[in-house]
Amino acid sequence: STSKCPIAVAHNGNLTNAQGLKLLLQNRGAIFHSTTDTEVILHLIAHQPHKQPLDALLDSLVRLRGAYSLAMILGNRLVAARDPWGFRPLVLGRRENIHYISSETCALNLVGASVVREIEPGEVIIIGDDGVHSIRLPVEPKRRFGCAFEFVYFARPDSVISGRSVYAVRKELGRKLAKRAPCREASLVTGMPDSGTIASLGYAEESGVPYEQSVVRNRYVGRTFIEPTSRVRHLGVRIKLNPITEVLQGKNVVVVDDSIVRGTTCERMISMIKSCGANQVHVRISSPPVRFPCYYGIDTPTRVELAAARMNLQQLEQEVGADSLAYITEEDLLEAIGLPAQSVCTACFSGDYMEGGEEYEPQL
Repeated sequence: STSKCPIAVAHNGNLTNAQGLKLLLQNRGAIFHSTTDTEVILHLIAHQPHKQPLDALLDSLVRLRGAYSLAMILGNRLVAARDPWGFRPLVLGRRENIHYISSETCALNLVGASVVREIEPGEVIIIGDDGVHSIRLPVEPKRRFGCAFEFVYFARPDSVISGRSVYAVRKELGRKLAKRAPCREASLVTGMPDSGTIASLGYAEESGVPYEQSVVRNRYVGRTFIEPTSRVRHLGVRIKLNPITEVLQGKNVVVVDDSIVRGTTCERMISMIKSCGANQVHVRISSPPVRFPCYYGIDTPTRVELAAARMNLQQLEQEVGADSLAYITEEDLLEAIGLPAQSVCTACFSGDYMEGGEEYEPQL
């Protein structure tokens, strides 16, 4: 709470200048109670007591750099804000006279709301007793940076981002993967559940190799690549995924997955599939190699921990135990997404970060 009104905030993204802002605020007497960059936003608002909360928020947002999609309560108003670069999705929904803010369109379906529209990059939406109002932040970036990894992995397949069905994009990624890296020895195609399933359907359709759901996922286990230690990640894979021996025995299997980050899931899964009697396991990845960490909201590790950054393709193939390993290209990815290349962030694949060539610099 502030002296003027209570405040609540939900934040999707990472602020790349959070540390600099935090030091500035601490020098002005701010006391931080967490390590989250979201607290920086709250302190920026609190350090402008002479302004109304909404004006203080708008002034604070102009100072931020990096990714933020925000849903906030300011007193009796609901406020949504999206960074000028458009890293993370944010949508406005409505059911009768009730308005909703959501990071994905699929969440609106759950409450029976319809999608009004996406909140634009650099836009702030204010919902109050006097209706819905839109304000544009006075920031004009050189280009947009919509996250490609949302289409590859993070977003739910029943969502729509920038007018593109996530399901359709993932299936197209699988088709492009089949063209880029066919496997003539294959007996069946399977997907690493759940993130590789839709791409594997596209691969099977394009290649003409039958699809089989040969790996069962435990629904009560989360994402293994973000677990804090190697031991926990390895245990998580075994608990999370279980291959079906009767489907795999004696087969040459193409396993489609969305990405290889550390390689933990891939290595353990190949070992488990081969222990079920599969003759060969050919791994196909429906994204380019992840060689660079993300600073905009994906909890990926440093470069030394990224498997594709440490090893070339042949070395990684041997490391995970695959009979063959192949990826799509960045061009394939952008074609499947179907948005202008200058509006899509591929930094985790290319190393082309926002800081490289962005003219706008926030004033601290």
